[in-house]
Formats: sequence, structure tokens, C-alpha cells
Amino acid sequence: MSTAKDKQKCLDCLTQAITDLNGQVDIEQLTKISNLIIQTMTGPWRSFHTPNHIFEVGEGGDAIEVISAIFHDLVYVQVDQGISVNISRYISPYIKQDREQLVILDPPELQEDMIFRMVTMLFGFEHGQPLLPMSGQNEFLSALIAVKALENMLPLAILAEISACIEATIPFRPQLDSGLTCSDLLFGRLVNANEIFHFDWGDQKIAEIVKRAVRLSNRDVENFASTNSSRFLNNTWNLIPETNHDLKNVNSYSVHGYRVSIQKMEGFMNFLSPEIVFRRYRNEPNEEDYYKLLAQTKQNLEVARLYLGTKLTSIAILEALSFRIGRDISLSTMMGELPLEDRPVVGLEQFLPEIVIPQKPSSPVEAEVLELLDKGRTVDSSYDVKNSPVATFMVKSIGFTEMQRMLDLSKEFFKGNLTSEELMASCDPYVMSMIKNAVLQLFDSRKAALSQ
Repeated sequence: MSTAKDKQKCLDCLTQAITDLNGQVDIEQLTKISNLIIQTMTGPWRSFHTPNHIFEVGEGGDAIEVISAIFHDLVYVQVDQGISVNISRYISPYIKQDREQLVILDPPELQEDMIFRMVTMLFGFEHGQPLLPMSGQNEFLSALIAVKALENMLPLAILAEISACIEATIPFRPQLDSGLTCSDLLFGRLVNANEIFHFDWGDQKIAEIVKRAVRLSNRDVENFASTNSSRFLNNTWNLIPETNHDLKNVNSYSVHGYRVSIQKMEGFMNFLSPEIVFRRYRNEPNEEDYYKLLAQTKQNLEVARLYLGTKLTSIAILEALSFRIGRDISLSTMMGELPLEDRPVVGLEQFLPEIVIPQKPSSPVEAEVLELLDKGRTVDSSYDVKNSPVATFMVKSIGFTEMQRMLDLSKEFFKGNLTSEELMASCDPYVMSMIKNAVLQLFDSRKAALSQ
């Protein structure tokens, strides 16, 4: 969808939602807000948290869910490398930057108003508190912008419900030692807000607000329960360049930089469990649907962990080999440039031998991962090829069990506990010699091209 169409869709969604809530529609102001949202979410570093994502999260929801979805990823400091001037005017009265960190202001510097007090209360934040990227910083600031932008169109009680929904999109929060979940904590904060701001909500109404927030938060991460593992990995691959901007420099990012990106994602997938991806609160979602989400997420995480670990092992070997040339060698130097539609390119995979009797996968997950490595993910990415020729060659040669052993050694190499030469010496001699030979043939093809 074009930027102009995204802006119009955003405007239409906000206008309809505010109308449904019996709010005061201000088309001129909503047009400015819609333009601001789409401009921010089509910034140069956005590849997953884009307009398409916010429309998907809002799809099928009620008016409050639609508004919350549109605003929930507006601020993403670590992706956008800061906060744009265009949206900072909504939040600059309440926060400051201290070195590399954003901090909530203290009185008297803080000119607190009712809306700011309400949002801060629902997030459980305090005056003078540092904001942390993985602990609600982006969601808090996004919620604050949402309610400040809409304060003249919707009553405070509705703005509180929107804030609660955006708070719920803070992802991957485990249950506390006390047994309380983040949804339980949100319920308690809503009870306090109800008393202080006289919203006249009963306990049932507050519970419904939390259930709505859970619905929205689960839709925000629904990709984890995709019934197609390849689709799940496609979206994972869109996430990677948001936190490693070097990957935008196609054909010039380093072997090391690419490896670090894969390593971060592999570590993240190993940290996750289905129970902290999806939430359930008072039968929302119902038990059958909830356990389906958990089961599918468990399957996708198993596939992703093995896939990423296998790719990480293969890139570790290439990184170790690249050290014989230098310490900041581009991946395209070692593997060839990314394929182009208008002209053929010479790549490393053309020089790797076919494995006549390949190692057999020992489980359905291994079979699925081998298929993904060999045939490729279903969608191209701007910075990487869909398939994984070196990883495929290694798996077919030595199998997944040996790849796991090599992954453990590779992580020691990353820590500096193993030298590049020691890592290569620990690899199967045939595999190592064939990869080296393929790289040499790739270099020879470049030499021949220069000699023409």
C-alpha cells in the first residue's frame, strides 16, 4: 500500500472509531495526526513495525482496540534512533534526555496534568523514573502521545481504556514470584485510577477493559502462532534489520555484523517461552483457543531455534575463515553479492558440491528446518537470500547433532574463548575443505572477470 493510501486508511479508521465512541471528530486535527503516524512508521529503519502491522493488530477489534493499535508502536526509540521532532512535541513537557536515557521529569520541572497523571498511573511509573527500552518505554510514550493527541475528542475515561490497551502491548513479561501476571497488575492500576478519576466503573467493567487489552496484546504477537513456520520466520527476518541498521547497506555489511544480528535473534528465541508470548485473563481467550496458541508457538519456537542456531554455526565458520583476510570483511566478499533480477551474479553456493548421500533428519522439526534452509523462506528480504546454502551443505554433510556441537563451540569463539583457527580445526575436515575451496573458486571467478 502506498503512503498516501496508508494515511487515508489511518484517517478513516480513527474517524470511524471516534464516531463509534460518540467523540468529537475533528477532521483537520485527525488528518494531521494520521499523517504524523504514517510518516513516523514509514521511517528508514522500519521493516516490521510499519503501517501494515498496526492495521493488522487493529483488524477485527472494537473502536478502542483500533485506536490503540494505531498508536501502540508510534514510538520505537531503538529502531528510529530517537524520537522525531514531529511527535516529540506531545511528550517533551514530561520527559528529558539524560545522556543516552530518557527520564520522566520531576516537579517542579514537570508541569503535571490530569492526562499525564492518568497514563503514568496505568503504567505504574513514577516521577524521575528512567525509561527502559524493554520495560515499557516505547509503549508509555506512545500511549502518552495518543491521549494528548485525542484529549479534545474523547473523554478521560475512554482515553484511560486506550492507555490500558497500549500498556498491555509491552511484550514478553513473565509471571511474578507472587503469582500475579501483568494483567492482574493492570487490573489493580485500573481500580486505583477509577477511584482517583471517578470513572464510575464497576469491577466487571474493569475486568472487561483488561480482557480487551489482552485481546489486543495477543493480536500484536499473533505471528508467533502462525500455522506456517516459514511465515513466522519471514516476519522474524523483517525484525532483524530494525535493530541492526548496517544490514540496510546491502552487499557491504560485514560477516561479523550479520553474525551478531543472527546471534541476537537466536538468543532471543531461546529466551522466549509460549507462556510469556500469549496471555490469558478470565477466560480471554477461552481455554481451547489459548492452548492452541501455546502449542503452535512452541512448534514455531522449536523450528526457529534450530534454524537460527544452524545458520549461526555456518556464519561462524565463514567469520572464522574471513579472519585470514581481515577483521572487517563484508559477507558479500565471502559469499558473493545478493542476486539481482536484471543480471546474474556468481555466488558461493555455485561452488559447493552436492552431497550424494545426505544425513537424514531425525525428527519432523529437523526435516522442516532442512527444507527451510535448502529451499528457502517464502518471502525475499532486502538484505538476505531466502535459502542458506552453506548451512544446507553443512547439515547434509554432518547432520544436526554435529551442527549443535559446532554451535556450542561457535559461541565460545564469539566469547573469545576459542580462536578462529581452533574453531575451524574442530569442524569436519571435509566440510571445512569444501567451504574453503568454494571461497577460493569464488575469488578465482572474480580474478577471471578482472582479467577479461
